[in-house]
Amino acid sequence: LLLALFFVVSTSCAQKSPRKEAKGSVKEVQIVIDYGAPSVKGRTIWGGLEKYGQVWRAGANENTTISFDKDVKINGNTLAAGKYGFFIIPNESGDWVAIFNKKNDAWGSYSYSEAEDALRVKVKPEFDTEVQEQLMYAVDNSGIVFAWDKARLHLPVE
Repeated sequence: LLLALFFVVSTSCAQKSPRKEAKGSVKEVQIVIDYGAPSVKGRTIWGGLEKYGQVWRAGANENTTISFDKDVKINGNTLAAGKYGFFIIPNESGDWVAIFNKKNDAWGSYSYSEAEDALRVKVKPEFDTEVQEQLMYAVDNSGIVFAWDKARLHLPVE
């Protein structure tokens, strides 16, 4: 009975922010994004749950990772092929910061170190009137798409 209860609790807790994967290609580059997908659940996300001006793991639980099978350019900046921890710094006004960090196996942003950044780029957030309830990443024909709550980000990849 105890084992069955543990299984039910583990399964239900694990599903709160399920692990998801988004794959796609831009030109000849294969991109894979692995992330935990939290839901809004009526909470204030930007400036509430996710503080302005602070590094956020861009997902839930283990780090969000983004892998490229070839060297790429993001906003005109070169990034070598590889697997990166992905972080975002949301800002109350102006551009947000997207971070590709060499450490890709951490839990949250607790051990994040700016010294390990491979690339930081500014990205202009857009805000939709519709709420994207569960965090979502996608790869379209021009780059990486992020949507959660009313925030939308697009990172062009060449």
